[in-house]
Amino acid sequence: MLELEVHDLEVPVLTGVYSEETHLPQPLRISLTVLLDAPSHFAPDTPLSASKNYLDLKHAATGALPPGVHFTLIEGVADHIADTLFLQDRRVRRVKIKIVKLAIAEDGESIGITLVRHRR
Repeated sequence: MLELEVHDLEVPVLTGVYSEETHLPQPLRISLTVLLDAPSHFAPDTPLSASKNYLDLKHAATGALPPGVHFTLIEGVADHIADTLFLQDRRVRRVKIKIVKLAIAEDGESIGITLVRHRR
């Protein structure tokens, strides 16, 4: 198994429950850890196809989020990212997504969720 990581992406997303949150995108800090089936050894000339491009992970948390869609909960954002990663690649076994709501931090604290999903 191989863990791929992309951390601290800042992404504006339409999300929130309260009226002051629902009309403008909120900045979210999104981090991903993806467990991937991997070959038993990576030789110096192993092609990228034996692993996964990190940009695919980044895309799942940015460009693959549907524009104009409002997610009531950030848990829904995390599930959408997980679904995207599972659809991208059959080798993805587990996805861990951490989302921090930057707009509600007052003293630099991290307020948010971590969602873990396994391939069924």
